[in-house]
Amino acid sequence: MEVRIRLQKAGKIASKRYNYRIVAISRAAARQCRHLDLLGYYDPSKSPASLSVNHEKLDKWIKQGAQMSDTVRSLVKKSKKSA
Repeated sequence: MEVRIRLQKAGKIASKRYNYRIVAISRAAARQCRHLDLLGYYDPSKSPASLSVNHEKLDKWIKQGAQMSDTVRSLVKKSKKSA
């Protein structure tokens, strides 16, 4: 089973103010299906955008062969610079 680390929509649908979860999920799974592990949060609607990443869990999944999406990769770089 191939695992991807990507964003999953969460939050208010009616107001279209989404926040996102950073999750480990099966590559074949739909975007909104059940995730394997929750790795962090990203909320672009706040000023400045809030970002929280659990780097220990992230490193565990990467060591197991999970691939990050391009967006998550850039967010992780930003979180490492600010830490």
